Amino acid sequence: MANGRRPVYVISIAAGLAGCHPRTLRIYEEEGLLEPVRTETNIRLYSDDDLQRVRVIRYLTQVRGVNLAGVKLLLHMRDATDLMEDLMRELAQVGGDEEDAGGDATTAEDRSKRDRNEGTRF
Repeated sequence: MANGRRPVYVISIAAGLAGCHPRTLRIYEEEGLLEPVRTETNIRLYSDDDLQRVRVIRYLTQVRGVNLAGVKLLLHMRDATDLMEDLMRELAQVGGDEEDAGGDATTAEDRSKRDRNEGTRF
């Protein structure tokens, strides 16, 4: 079983698995929606994560009627949201470490709400 991030599929196989034409994958790459790994001989390799991203793109364009510029914006927003969630988890963990050391028992989310209410900007 392949790791989700490990690039293992050449473009023809990836397109077949994603249910699209290889040209579609090239267009998504040209639009900056997809970044396949390139081998030393310039062959594109796609991972399972890449294929999942293609399925999301196809859903948004074909079912929801979003154009590629809109898809790009939505994917950037999703990536930013994922980053923020990761940061909040890390802050909560640091807050938990402080609590274990006898520090303030408030969570990162509580501190964030308090800071917003006090008008603190970061």
